[in-house]
Amino acid sequence: MLVGALADAGADRDTITARLNSLALGAEIGWERVMRRGLAATKFRVTVTEPQKHRHLSHILKIVDGIPKAEKIFRALGEAEAAVHGVDIEKVHFHEVGAVDSICDIAGIALALDLLGVDRLCASAINVGSGTVKTEHGVLPVPAPATALLLKDKPIYARGPAVELTTPTGAAVLAALADTFGPMPALRVQAIGYGAGDRDYTEHANVVRVMIGEGSGATESTTVAVMEANIDDASPQVIAYAAERLLAAGALDALVIPAQMKKGRPGVVLQVIAAPEKREEMIGILFRETTTLGVRFHEAERRVQPREWDAVETSHGPVRIKLSPTGFAPEYEDARRIASEAGVPLKEVLAEATSKYLKR
Repeated sequence: MLVGALADAGADRDTITARLNSLALGAEIGWERVMRRGLAATKFRVTVTEPQKHRHLSHILKIVDGIPKAEKIFRALGEAEAAVHGVDIEKVHFHEVGAVDSICDIAGIALALDLLGVDRLCASAINVGSGTVKTEHGVLPVPAPATALLLKDKPIYARGPAVELTTPTGAAVLAALADTFGPMPALRVQAIGYGAGDRDYTEHANVVRVMIGEGSGATESTTVAVMEANIDDASPQVIAYAAERLLAAGALDALVIPAQMKKGRPGVVLQVIAAPEKREEMIGILFRETTTLGVRFHEAERRVQPREWDAVETSHGPVRIKLSPTGFAPEYEDARRIASEAGVPLKEVLAEATSKYLKR
């Protein structure tokens, strides 16, 4: 699907086909235009013409020698398989991924990225699917063990049909090559491509989309998850602690908003802003640390000005200055620490830092 999407976005198919044929794997390469739930996409097909065999990592690296990205992907895959099966990496038998079609998939992705001049890859959160999958080792839960390990610390979710939607091969590509995961960066899009899978699901179009472009230099605009809980039966200590735990877990902000609840009771709305991939973690903290019985959530777009740092030397020590295109402010934590250590009012430290910066 990734090879098809990259070719659909402009990677030269004839060049990819010729390079893959030069690997002498005993396979025929084909391309076709297909429809998946109303979306036109490119299907990359590998037809094996010779018997397949299991291969070790060293054998595969010799095959893809001279294709650096493919080597990097296979090394990541080898390390994951070795860890899952508790063996040395050179003793790993590449079963499904050592097959001719999988080698063509990985090499094809690497070649297509090079043909498109891609030097940075950003991925969305990854739909791994659910259910079970049949492998050389028997029936395994989705995500398969190697897939799960490769995607450790990456944002994943499961939605749609109960099938494997991310294979170890796809997971290895993202683990080895993706620089970031999450919302799309500011981008001037130059090409879009859709790559099709074999199946045609009813729940969603079975395609992978790639968008190729250059950084636009635009002011940052990102999608965030906003979660809110109405609380009218918890002490202020509990609310404050919950907000601290949310921030410690990576929330971008946590707000406690006074509100009058139903039946005239005073209460608060605890609002949390976080990256979309942290939504479930934040909701879990809200349920665990507060008395709320329900949480609302939605996605919103936020625009953030670029920030830089400077510093000034006050009579009690250095204070960092946060700069933006429209203003500046002394860093509160620096001023607070200095005021506490020197035994002077916080407002005096803030005023002196502001004065020193303006005089510069």
